[in-house]
Amino acid sequence: MILIALGANLVSRFGQPRETLEAALARLPVAGLRVAACSAWYATAPIPASDQPDYVNGVAAVETDLDAEATLAALHAIEAEFGRVRSVVNAPRVLDLDLIAYHDEVRATAPILPHPRMHERAFVLVPLADVAPAWTHPLLGRSVAELIAALPPGQAIRRLD
Repeated sequence: MILIALGANLVSRFGQPRETLEAALARLPVAGLRVAACSAWYATAPIPASDQPDYVNGVAAVETDLDAEATLAALHAIEAEFGRVRSVVNAPRVLDLDLIAYHDEVRATAPILPHPRMHERAFVLVPLADVAPAWTHPLLGRSVAELIAALPPGQAIRRLD
C-alpha cells in the first residue's frame, strides 16, 4: 500500500485549502498515481503551534507503477504546479503532499520511508485510520489504533463534514 498525506492551510488559485486538496487529489492520476481510497478531510492546528491558519488534512491510498523516488518526484511536481514554494521548515503552504509509506519499504535515505514523523502526528494517523485501519507501521510494528493511542497530547483534530 502506498500512502500519501495531503495538507494545506493557505488559499490557492483553486480556492480554500479543502478545494485545493480536492483539486490535488484529482491531479494525482494525471501523474500516474491512481487513487484507491481517500480519507475524510480534517481540520488541525499547525505543529509546532503557531499563529498560522489551521490546516485541512487527509490521507490517500494510491496505486502506481512508479518507484518510491519517482512517486515523491511526482508529488513535488504537483506541489510546484499548485504554487508551493519551499521556504522555511513548517511554513504555511498552499499544498503539502508527503509520501508517508511505500508498501512496507523501510529506507534511511531519501525518500525516507516510512515518513520519519508520521507516527507522532494526529493529522496523519487519524485520516490514515479511515483509509487503512489494518495498516501496521513497518518499523515500529504497531497498528494505526496503537499509534493513535500513543500520540502526545495537544493535537486537536476535527473531522470536517
